[in-house]
Amino acid sequence: MLRCPETHEEAFLVMSTGEMVGRMVRSGILGCPVCRREFPIMKGVVQFSAGEGAPLRDKNTQSLRGAPSPADAQTLQALLDLSGPGGYVVLVGSAARHAVGLAGLMGGIHFVGINAPPEVGELPVLSLLACETMIPLRGAVARGVVVGPERTSTAWLGEALRVLLRGRRLVIEDERVTAPAGLKQLAMGEGMWVGEKQ
Repeated sequence: MLRCPETHEEAFLVMSTGEMVGRMVRSGILGCPVCRREFPIMKGVVQFSAGEGAPLRDKNTQSLRGAPSPADAQTLQALLDLSGPGGYVVLVGSAARHAVGLAGLMGGIHFVGINAPPEVGELPVLSLLACETMIPLRGAVARGVVVGPERTSTAWLGEALRVLLRGRRLVIEDERVTAPAGLKQLAMGEGMWVGEKQ
């Protein structure tokens, strides 16, 4: 499901593992067969950011000051409207802090944290990726996406929409956003915005 952040066709990445703990890769390298770039895996986090071009930053990607209070795992589970195991849910930015709570409620789903806060660590149910220019996943692979309030720029929301499967939900932890075209608004309020990919 991973993809190189360079602007070329999507291709499977090749992994060379170093240290592993169970099924979790703690160190290693991911390589792109198209452009030959290599991305290190350090302390369980795939580092796609080193040497990239301009990052996806705006006023919303810097701080959580003034952001609404985060939702609880039960609320997010209801908003994502997922039933049954399998597949991936992407948690962008500070939303990665919900992985443990959601995993306890939604067994059998794997979570992918993008640019998670430093206090969020890799778990058997959570893979961590660091990339400042995009969500380094192939298109239409996620059963659900939750975006933290500091990652609500147009570019990050466009990336969230790109990786989301059609008919699935995008939950944004900020009701003040302007959602990208291609999403049908389902709910808004209490610091949350929820839409479904058309």
